[in-house]
Amino acid sequence: MIHCAVCNREALGFGFCLALRFDLYPHHHFCSTRCLELGAAIATETNGMIDKTAREIQALKDARRPFAEALTELGLMPVFHDRKAEDIEQLIEAVVTGYVDSMLRQANVPERTGTFNDPIPF
Repeated sequence: MIHCAVCNREALGFGFCLALRFDLYPHHHFCSTRCLELGAAIATETNGMIDKTAREIQALKDARRPFAEALTELGLMPVFHDRKAEDIEQLIEAVVTGYVDSMLRQANVPERTGTFNDPIPF
């Protein structure tokens, strides 16, 4: 699956390459025209590149410690101990993206079936 360069959702066929020079600049994929317009503006200002924001970089750094604590609790730290920070951040991004994508898909589905079979709480 290809991800949107702006919001990291699944890209849906929108793309941008600065000056259409695929030999010089990266090709970015987007999920919507809204992200395409934003990404194209960013890429135009930054010579074709779209990098993580300072907040995204800090969030990934901040997430490393709880990730390491969870790995330790599960006895998985030896497998990940010698991995580079970039590898750990890639795992964190994959989990967060999957979680957010699922929540967005579920937002259009009612949680209840419409019947009230729950026991009365009083």
